[in-house]
Amino acid sequence: MSTHFKTYHPYVSPFDPCPPILEKAYSTPPNLYMGFQPPNLPQFSPIEALKAGTLWKAFYDPWYGPLEPGKGGLPQ
Repeated sequence: MSTHFKTYHPYVSPFDPCPPILEKAYSTPPNLYMGFQPPNLPQFSPIEALKAGTLWKAFYDPWYGPLEPGKGGLPQ
């Protein structure tokens, strides 16, 4: 199963004066998981497309931070 959120573990230096961030997350766009654009994809209306940043609903990715529970962030 693929997810739009990926995580990685950055290097933690023993000399870093700040508390380490042990796991970082990033979002990958939906178009990475489509090999080609299928015909007849559902589209946004022109006004909605301007707000969403894409014409096709399958490519819309409302990015939320990983610490925003209930909004599509990382699973709790």
